[in-house]
Amino acid sequence: MQNQECGKLLRTIRSQIKAASSHQRAAGIRAYFHEPVDPSGVAAPQLKQIARLVYREIKPWPVEDRDRLMEELWKSGKLEEGAIVCYVYRGFSESCAEREFELFEKWIDQYVGNWAHCDGVSSWLVGASIANRPVLASKLARWTKSKHRWKRRAAAVSLVKEAGAGRNTETILQICQLLRDDADDMVRKGLGWLLKETYPRKPREVIRFLDDWRATAPRLVLRIAAEKMTAKDKKWLLTK
Repeated sequence: MQNQECGKLLRTIRSQIKAASSHQRAAGIRAYFHEPVDPSGVAAPQLKQIARLVYREIKPWPVEDRDRLMEELWKSGKLEEGAIVCYVYRGFSESCAEREFELFEKWIDQYVGNWAHCDGVSSWLVGASIANRPVLASKLARWTKSKHRWKRRAAAVSLVKEAGAGRNTETILQICQLLRDDADDMVRKGLGWLLKETYPRKPREVIRFLDDWRATAPRLVLRIAAEKMTAKDKKWLLTK
């Protein structure tokens, strides 16, 4: 495939984003995020519609051309273009494996700078790779030591789908332990989210794990972790 075809679609995407953009909505989005973001101000339904059109267009493309387009979207730094990458690549989740895991890690390292992109890449894309190749979950432990806050958050959020399915519990609890003392609130929220999603399928395992956390773990983590607990377990966890 020629580069001009990729360039043509890229121009079409940006034209559609521009047509759907709103300065007022963009201002609201910037105010919503604590970290700096560069939005065009496109409503979610319209953005998803653009992503569906892109997916249909690139579905038959060779993988290297698909990834080249995704890379160009990331390079823009625009909030919506990164979101389109997450929406579009989600359509290829059944084929995500080792190669894609490495690709998604590179995206986190180079392009992810806010919680929306972090959660899209990690929960949808890295999570799909792990669902297809469970052994890949073992690679997340080193992410917890990263200087990059979003990579540390991704270490937890990448396992949310596994937690909901009741899989990989030992690895999930290992990641939680490694992130326990992280001082970043966005990482703490990701950690709490992971524990919350683990509890419904593995309640006793989570309660046993948290027994040593009750008195010393950040309250933010515990409050989120307790959201899906029974009234009895929630009281136990949150009452000192």
